[in-house]
Amino acid sequence: MTRALTIHSATPGVTVQDTGRPGYLAQGLSRGGAADLLALAEGAALLGQPDTCAALELAGGALALTASQDMRIALTGAEMRATLDGAPLVWGANHALPKGARLDISPLRGGFGYLHIGGGLHPPESLGAASAHLAAGIGRAVQAGDTIPVGLDRGHRTGLCLPSATLDTTLRLVPSLQTALFGPDALARLETTRFTKDARGNRMGQRLVPDGAGFATAEGLRILSEIIVPGDVQITGDGMPYVLLSECQTTGGYPRIGTVLPCDLPKLLRAGPGTVFGLRFVTLEEGAALERAEATRRAGLGRALTPLLRDPRDMPDLLSYQLVSGVTAGHDLEEC
Repeated sequence: MTRALTIHSATPGVTVQDTGRPGYLAQGLSRGGAADLLALAEGAALLGQPDTCAALELAGGALALTASQDMRIALTGAEMRATLDGAPLVWGANHALPKGARLDISPLRGGFGYLHIGGGLHPPESLGAASAHLAAGIGRAVQAGDTIPVGLDRGHRTGLCLPSATLDTTLRLVPSLQTALFGPDALARLETTRFTKDARGNRMGQRLVPDGAGFATAEGLRILSEIIVPGDVQITGDGMPYVLLSECQTTGGYPRIGTVLPCDLPKLLRAGPGTVFGLRFVTLEEGAALERAEATRRAGLGRALTPLLRDPRDMPDLLSYQLVSGVTAGHDLEEC
C-alpha cells in the first residue's frame, strides 16, 4: 500500500518545504525552501533522517490530516497546538502517528511551525526541489483533499524530544554595503532601540516596528538595485526595517542597514507578533565564528535528544505500553 498523508483541512499558510533551490539567483529565483532551516535539522535529528527531507511548513496556519499507514512524526519550529485524536502532543518531540488517527495542528502565538514525517514527503519536484515557492509561482499551498506521498521510513524510535531552550531576543547583524549610509548616530540608536515583531510578515519578509523614530536615510534614495539575500534588513521609505526571509526577491533598491546572522533568524521566525527584539552589530569575523559554532551544535542535535516524559493522564493508550518491560525495551517506547 502506498504511504501517504490525506489532508482534511489546511489554511493558506501550509506548504511543502525542503532546503529549497540554491543556484538560481542569476535567473531571478531566490532559494525559497523552509524559512526556518534549523527546524528542518531538528526534525531530521528527531527522526534519524537527512535534513533534506521535505516537511510541511505552517506559517501561522492550521492543518488536519490522517495517514494511510502507521508513521512517525516530529514537530519543530514555532510551538503550536497539536492533538492526536483529541489527545495533546508535546511540541519539539517525535511521536507515533497510527493509521487513520487524526492529527490536528493549530497556532498558539504565530510563527513558523513544521510537521516532519518519517521517510519525508515526496510530492512532484520542480527544478530539483519539492518546495512550493509561491512568490515565483512554483507549486501551491496545501489544500483539503490533497494526498501527499511519503517515503519509506527506516527508523522506529518515538518518544524523543529536543533540549528545551530559552528564547533569546537579540538579533545579531553584520554590516552591509549600505550600513555606513545611515551615519554613526543612527547606527548607535539602532542598538538601543527595541523592535516589536509586527503582525505583517510572510515568507518574503518580516516587519519590525521601532519604539521610536524610524531609520530612513536620504542617501538610500540614490542606491542602485542589487542582490539581496535572506537576513538582509531593508529600511523602507517610512524608516521601518524589514528582515528578508526565504522567499524574498533576488534584487532590491531599499538600503540595507545590516544582515541578520543565519543562526539568529530562527529566533525571529519562532516568535509571535508582539515579541520585542534588540539588534546588535557584530564584526564579520565574529559572525563567522558564531556560524561555525552553530553548525557544530546543529550537527550534534541527534546526540542531544532525551526521552520524552509524558503525563499518564494525557495518554489515552496507556494500557498499550509494556510498562514492566520498559527497562529493557525502553529504546522502542515512549517513556511515561
